[in-house]
Parts: sequence; structure tokens; C-alpha cells
Amino acid sequence: MIRNLHAHDVMITEVVVSAPEDLVAAANLKMVRANIGGVPIVKDEKLIGLITHRDVLLAGGEALKLKVEDLMSKDLVVVNKDTHLKDISKIMADTGYQRIPVVEGDKLIGLITQSCIIRAVADYLD
Repeated sequence: MIRNLHAHDVMITEVVVSAPEDLVAAANLKMVRANIGGVPIVKDEKLIGLITHRDVLLAGGEALKLKVEDLMSKDLVVVNKDTHLKDISKIMADTGYQRIPVVEGDKLIGLITQSCIIRAVADYLD
């Protein structure tokens, strides 16, 4: 039942990531190639930020020459693998965030996107 779902039940575990020293252009290319809207930034297996396609667009063409660490968001909302789907949905609704990293300590273990939530609801309705 959907009420019993947690982050670990619906999260993406094979997450496309970038490094802080990558160029924004490289991170943007990863997003385009994978057809995703954002990538977590990981250093030494620790989540340190997040960059989205929207961040890149709003920063303009010159941002493509910057390093990811110069443009990424650093103040992140994260959840753990046992966070209820209801709580994650509320965070997304309240903040407008489209993706929430799932962490164990500082280590990224997954990502919850709006698509993950929609897929869980669709599976429940079947």
C-alpha cells in the first residue's frame, strides 16, 4: 500500500552525479544526455551539492565555463532511506523542489524525483 512506502522503496539508486571540479558545461551535458533535470555533486563519496538545468539556464551562457562548485546549491534538503513517501511528497510540495537526495550520513545512496512519486502513485492505482 502506498501509505507504507519509504524512500528506499521508490528512489533511484543508479544516480548520475558530477564532481565539484567539473565544468558546468560537462554537468549540463550529462543532464541532457540522461534526460534529467539535475545532478547531485559528490566528492569522496559525500554529497556536497546539487546543480540543475534551471540553475545553468538562469546563470546564462557564461556559466558553462565555470566549475560546478561555483554554481551548485550547497544548502540541501535531504532525507534518509526510511523517510516516508508522504513526508517526501510534503517537502516537495512545500519547497517546489523536484528532486531530493537520499543520504546515509553524508553519503549519497539515492535520489527521489517527482517522477518517482508519480510512478509510485501510478503503481498503486493499477
